[in-house]
Amino acid sequence: MPDAGGTRARYRRILRFAALYMAQAWWFELFLPRVGFAKVAERGRAERMQHLARRFHALAVSLGGLMIKVGQFMSSRLDVLPPEITKELEGLQDEVPAVPFDAIRAQAEAELGLPLGRAYASFDEKPVAAASLGQAHRARLWPADASDAGFADVVVKVQRPGIQAIVDTDLAALRKVAGWLSRVRFVRDHVDLPALIEEFAQTSNEEIDYIHEAQNAERFAADFAADPRVGAPRVAWERTTRRVLALEDVTAIKINDVEALRAAGIDPSAVASDFASVMFDQFFGEGFFHADPHPGNVFVTRLPASAAGGRAWRLTFVDFGMMGEVPDRLRQGLRRLLIAVAARDGRQLVASIQDVGMLLPSADTAELERAMTALFARFGGMGFAQLQKVDPREFRDFASEFGDVVRSLPFQLPENFLLLIRAAGLTSGVCSGLDPAFNLWEAVEPYAARLLRDESGNAVQSFAREAASVAGIVARLPRRVDDVITRIEDGRLSVDLSKIDGRMRHLERLAGRVIAAVVFAGLLISGAVLRAQEFGLGTVLIAVSALPLLYALFAGGRRR
Repeated sequence: MPDAGGTRARYRRILRFAALYMAQAWWFELFLPRVGFAKVAERGRAERMQHLARRFHALAVSLGGLMIKVGQFMSSRLDVLPPEITKELEGLQDEVPAVPFDAIRAQAEAELGLPLGRAYASFDEKPVAAASLGQAHRARLWPADASDAGFADVVVKVQRPGIQAIVDTDLAALRKVAGWLSRVRFVRDHVDLPALIEEFAQTSNEEIDYIHEAQNAERFAADFAADPRVGAPRVAWERTTRRVLALEDVTAIKINDVEALRAAGIDPSAVASDFASVMFDQFFGEGFFHADPHPGNVFVTRLPASAAGGRAWRLTFVDFGMMGEVPDRLRQGLRRLLIAVAARDGRQLVASIQDVGMLLPSADTAELERAMTALFARFGGMGFAQLQKVDPREFRDFASEFGDVVRSLPFQLPENFLLLIRAAGLTSGVCSGLDPAFNLWEAVEPYAARLLRDESGNAVQSFAREAASVAGIVARLPRRVDDVITRIEDGRLSVDLSKIDGRMRHLERLAGRVIAAVVFAGLLISGAVLRAQEFGLGTVLIAVSALPLLYALFAGGRRR
């Protein structure tokens, strides 16, 4: 267990790493472009990202704990992080060193209140898996316990000794970093970082409570009890505590082992289809979903010939520490969003995005409505599968026209959306590995159609019918009228943008000299602080601090 000195050193090490790379990001991504050196910053961006990822990789492996979780999360965020970072952090989980068995034995015996030899008939000292928060070993129950549980072979997960103190330290450091970043207006306007950290904290604390995980396993099994496609391990409650979890050993073919699947006579593309279907059932059905469905947590289990429904295999999920739940209100909002997409109604789509909490209340959505209307006008008549055949230049043209609009809006993620995105991303990755031709959007289409059927008689379907009707009327309008409407909308929106530009110019006039003084002081202080750790970077910061000072004097002289 780490002592107070060790946790303080860990806390300071995380903060030093964050401070160093925040200063680097400020210099290259904010300051240099502002003073006319954007091309200089652009040229070395890929190398800087790789260096950052390598340094964080080393830090995470060295510290373990939640730093591994943060690295895993970043490696899955292909939507917002460059490949230089995500590729470097892939496979981070596989590098977690195992805890010596003596420490695992002591932890398990202290929790169970009896020696391992009395708790289990056998206990394999070699771990099946070593993760950031716990470690798994195979074991066998004594006949009496096996009779009560209904199974004998188990996988026992034992929490890493001292992990609670490590988690508390890491969360304190992450909260501090989030506080720093929230002082940056650009960050504050685009994301509620403290809220995201608190969601991450709740998930992390639940993940190290094995009673909670055991309850998750039973709830998941109950949700799919009547579904022959899905299986889950049973819990050996007599050998389960908050820090020790004993689950039925259900090890089978890993879902991404294509060769083993084919050798067993199982079609990988059929596995991909069923896996996507099962995950969407979790998202849109009960709303309780497995948030970490990576290949190590999903097996394909062969079934006997007498199995229900004549199925030859089923998907078996394990590791229920990270589960997500879609609240009823959010699930209804997501349904409205899907229906708005089906009706190709840009205005209603933006309203649905706001309803589910993906845009901060202060967001000006007029430009986004125009972007969505243009998106539907250009691509709205196509199915998801047809979009794959569109000339990529059309997508690039659209991104060029509206990319700045989307990036400038203060998007945020509502509660549990991080887990939802993670689960959907992992699902897509697993399915693509099983079937290179797999298209996640094609798997979504049946659910959108089913929502339209299942929402019979309620307000959602009424809106869907109305939106589809309006879309049909608009589609039948003469082309000339449509063009006139588009020009009117564009003109109105351009007036809104001019107001924004005017406010920005006013702010710049008021803040010019103050900003220059702050930049000068920031460079000087940052250089002095970093010089001890990074001599070259610190020296450059101190030397270049003269630039904003001269700029402020020159700008002030011109205004006078």
